[in-house]
Amino acid sequence: MKKLLTLPTLSLSLVALLLMGGCTPTVKIEPPEKPIVINLNVKIEHEIKIKVDKELDELINNDELF
Repeated sequence: MKKLLTLPTLSLSLVALLLMGGCTPTVKIEPPEKPIVINLNVKIEHEIKIKVDKELDELINNDELF
């Protein structure tokens, strides 16, 4: 009778199986334990400039109109 599995063949096969098992990709999708908090400290400033004709300015300043 012939031995098919010798000690070097068996050990080499075991090492190959362990290395192949380490190469399998693992993807885990888990929800976070704490909620996601986004702090936005935003300061918005705006400035509006209006140019008025002199004639319109005089009409606006006229007391009789209002």
